[in-house]
Amino acid sequence: MSFKSVAFGSDHRGYWLKNKLLNHFSSLGYQVMDYGSDNDCVTVDYVDYAKSVAKHVQLTPRSFGVLVCYSGVGMCVTANRFKGIRAALCYKSEITALAREHNDANIICFGAGFINEEFAVECAGIFANTELDEQYLVRINKIDEAEK
Repeated sequence: MSFKSVAFGSDHRGYWLKNKLLNHFSSLGYQVMDYGSDNDCVTVDYVDYAKSVAKHVQLTPRSFGVLVCYSGVGMCVTANRFKGIRAALCYKSEITALAREHNDANIICFGAGFINEEFAVECAGIFANTELDEQYLVRINKIDEAEK
């Protein structure tokens, strides 16, 4: 599966990194949707943005999501509450590749307080270009079954 669109979400603490990533993917020709905070001055709840991105990914074929808050944990926990969503908190390139290869993750989460822009761009690129290894499909099906 090659992705065509990316949905972005952030709270106020992830605003700057979300914009960097959104602009990067837009420049690569992806269709981008911005569900994130529109500034870093007003405190907002990450839950609202994770919900919007998760719903977008659920309903939009060939899309993935990028969520950013200060730690990345809140976004990841919230997104994983939605059926069919497999969000992964990524902080190393190897973890990012494994999230896609082994778990077919469809949302990548970042902690803006703990990752720099260049590395986030690198990890998001790995995420977008890594395919599920079919040998792990049995596990994905078990995850899907557990959601029922």
